[in-house]
Amino acid sequence: MQPSQQRSWKERQSAKPVDWQQWSARLGCAPLVCQLLSQRGISTLEEAQAFLTASLSQLPDPMALRGMESAVDRLVQAVKAGEPIAVHGDYDVDGISGTALLTQCLRWFGVNVTYHIPLRMRDGYGLSEVALRRTLEQGIRLVVSVDCGISAHAEAQLAADLGIELIITDHHQPPETLPVSLSCINPWLPDCSYPDKRLSGVGVAFMVMIALRARLRETGNLPDPEPDLRYVLDLVALGTVADLVPLQGVNRALVSSGLRLMAQQPRVGLAALVKVAEVRAVTAGVVGYQLAPRLNAAGRLEDATLGVDLLLDEVSQSAMPVAKQLNQFNHQRRQIEQQVLDQAIERIERDLTDDALTIVLADERWHAGVIGIVASRLVERYHRPTVLIALEEGQGKGSARSIRGFHLYQAFEACQEPLSGFGGHEFAAGLSIDAACVSRFTEQFERYAQSHLNPVMLGAVREYDAELVLEEIDETLYDELQALAPFGMGNPEPVFVVRQVHVHRPSCVAEKHLRFSLQQDGYSVPCIAFGMAQRQDEVVGQAVDVLFQVGMNTWRGQKNLQLIVKDIMPSHVEGA
Repeated sequence: MQPSQQRSWKERQSAKPVDWQQWSARLGCAPLVCQLLSQRGISTLEEAQAFLTASLSQLPDPMALRGMESAVDRLVQAVKAGEPIAVHGDYDVDGISGTALLTQCLRWFGVNVTYHIPLRMRDGYGLSEVALRRTLEQGIRLVVSVDCGISAHAEAQLAADLGIELIITDHHQPPETLPVSLSCINPWLPDCSYPDKRLSGVGVAFMVMIALRARLRETGNLPDPEPDLRYVLDLVALGTVADLVPLQGVNRALVSSGLRLMAQQPRVGLAALVKVAEVRAVTAGVVGYQLAPRLNAAGRLEDATLGVDLLLDEVSQSAMPVAKQLNQFNHQRRQIEQQVLDQAIERIERDLTDDALTIVLADERWHAGVIGIVASRLVERYHRPTVLIALEEGQGKGSARSIRGFHLYQAFEACQEPLSGFGGHEFAAGLSIDAACVSRFTEQFERYAQSHLNPVMLGAVREYDAELVLEEIDETLYDELQALAPFGMGNPEPVFVVRQVHVHRPSCVAEKHLRFSLQQDGYSVPCIAFGMAQRQDEVVGQAVDVLFQVGMNTWRGQKNLQLIVKDIMPSHVEGA
């Protein structure tokens, strides 16, 4: 199999026809911004206004979440009785931040809290039998999960058998039969009336704490002064951005507020992480691509509890060494990731044919902590649903990533017979499997893809929002686009096309990037094309069409407009 050569650009469609001029007058923003709102699924003026304001006052009543009433009742009982509580999280950033949030809030409410994060290499994903038994040994009989538990039937039954009461908070797709528990809170449950289903795991945990604080206020059991839950919104933003849930609705309001808090750096651990990552300004992109990977690295290579410890640390002298350690883990993770990527590419291009619709590979050399990242890289390169499995002593732990239109969780449901377990979302999922069953799963997964994929879906399509000319691109446009931030899943940063332009003075930067300026009708705009140094010959001496985002380059205190180039094609290419 060779890398996908099919790439095309397609204009993003609006939710429905909209009078952008009317919206512009009513909303007080540029017509282009109104067009972009419509292209992100906003179909009414009311929705547009809510999107632009993104206020915490818009948050729905958390009691609308199924199971919240019984969960809050039990937690209030624990607070009143001084009963200890154990929090059980997961080893990704959503689970780490959710664990830190529950621990911090419950401690604010006067609870003695312990927390557990499973070791990826030993315990695997989700609730841990070892942790549950240890909890009982510690005399704790109330456990709250965060970002896990919705499919943990065996572990939930064990908790019940041990006399442990379990409150499950999760946001992954629920199975048809729920695990036994005191309460199960998940917006995706079919009879849950919460209006926004797209919460992250830490988002669900935050809603539980809002509901608990309200009940404690009613019963007169809040400490004085009353804890201000706005001070954990940085944790909500961290986990929500990292988990790639849509940044619309409730998530947008939570992340907008959380990023503002994060920029003020009141949390010692995050401030240390920002410093070691050499971050200039905290944005959703910075969280997703610089801060989250460093927190994730602990769970991938060592113990994700380090991440929780860092987020809860209140002393800079102890936080900085942990932040530096996570930074080093992240460096090691990148090296291991590159080795696994090179090995996977070699196998794919040697053993798989171009007519294969899926990629499923298993290998004893691979580290389970990086295969999810590598799967994402392979999807970018080959544009195929990809499952990578790390084998050890006859057992496999797999991570999968998908393409638009191919729902991984549903695919795993249809192919679950060879699997020991699975869980996840539409675009990212995980599985466990016996090594002897990998071939059977590979065949079933490929057959499922044959009935659910078509040639159009297998072509890499880049969506853009509008066509511009260079004359329209200035700092005013950049400022207008910032009204749509924070950008992320469900609210992509706007992408534009400019056609029939010429590249002027291209040069390589750091051996792999390309810097140049674009010229059109007397106008010139500087550009940076990351990772495109090898394409320099393609852009010289001919008119080109350019796919780009509008950015701002900050250097030595100076800010200058520049285009972030995403793709380049010769202007005469059909369909470009």
